Amino acid sequence: MNRNDLRRVDLNLLVIFEALMFERNLTRVAEKLFMGQPAVSAALGRLRDLFDDPLLLRNGRGMEPTARALDILKEIQPALDTISGAVSRAKDFDPSTSTEVFRIGLSDDAEFGLLPPLLTQLREEAPGIIVVVRRANYLLLPALLASGEISVGVSYTTDLPANAKRKKLRDIGCKVLRGDSRPGPLTLDEYCARPHAMVSFSGDLSGNIDLDLAKVGRARKVVLAVPQFNGLRALLAGTELIATVPDYAACALVEGCALRADDPPFPINEAELSMVWSGVHDNDPAERWLRARINQFMSQALDVAP
Repeated sequence: MNRNDLRRVDLNLLVIFEALMFERNLTRVAEKLFMGQPAVSAALGRLRDLFDDPLLLRNGRGMEPTARALDILKEIQPALDTISGAVSRAKDFDPSTSTEVFRIGLSDDAEFGLLPPLLTQLREEAPGIIVVVRRANYLLLPALLASGEISVGVSYTTDLPANAKRKKLRDIGCKVLRGDSRPGPLTLDEYCARPHAMVSFSGDLSGNIDLDLAKVGRARKVVLAVPQFNGLRALLAGTELIATVPDYAACALVEGCALRADDPPFPINEAELSMVWSGVHDNDPAERWLRARINQFMSQALDVAP
C-alpha cells in the first residue's frame, strides 16, 4: 500500500482495532473510547473488510482474537505509539493554561498515602487539568500501560512491557498499626499472638510479611483481609487487631485518630515503590512535567508518629 492508498484508511479505525484487541468486548471498548456500541460494532465490520479477516470470534460469552488479528496488532501498535509520540512532542505545555487529561495508575497504598499532596500541587500549578486515577498493582500495570489506558503508574513492579521505563521512587518501609491503648511497642511474641488484618487486592491471606516472619521461624494469624487501606482506621480502632502496612499509608491512617504506628519487631525486606511509564511518552512535555511532580511528591520520606 502506497501513501495515496493509505489516505483511504481511517486512523480512528486502527485506534478502535487496538482497543478491541485488548478489551475483547464491544461494550467496554465503547465506554473506553466514549462511543456508542453500535458505532463500535460498525467499526469492527469495516475492520474485517479492511483486513479480510474475522479478527474477533465468539468463544462462549467472550470474544477471542484470531491469529491474524494478533499479528496485525504487533505491527500496528508500534506505529500508533510513534504517531502518538510525534503529536505529543509537537505540543507546547504550559501548566497554568493546560486542560490536559492525565491518566495515572496507582496501587492502593500509593493512592491512599501519597496521592493527596501530589494532587494539591498539581491543582495549584495546573488548575485546568483533569486527573484520572486507575487502580493498579504489579499484576495490572503491564496491561494498563500496554493498552494506553494509563501513561504512568506508581506501584511495586515486576514484569513490564518492553517499551516501558522505570524509576525507583523510594523503599517501602513498614509500620505496625494498632488501635489498643496499651503502652510500649509490641514484642515479637505479642506480634505473632495478635490477630492480623491485611490489605489484599487479590484476597490472598499471606504476603511478603509472612516470608520475612518465616525467616525468623515465626508465623502470624491473618483473620481479616480487605481490598483497600481506607477501611483499616475504623476496623482497628479499639480492637486487638493489628496490620503491617507501608510507612506512607500508616502516616495517613494515624492522622487525627487513636491509631498509632510501631516499628515491626523483626527485620522486613523492603520492596521498592517505582514509577513506570510508556516509552512513547518519554519526551512528551506534559508527561515529563507530571513525572517530575510524581517524583517530587511521592519519593519524600514521611515522619510517622508513634
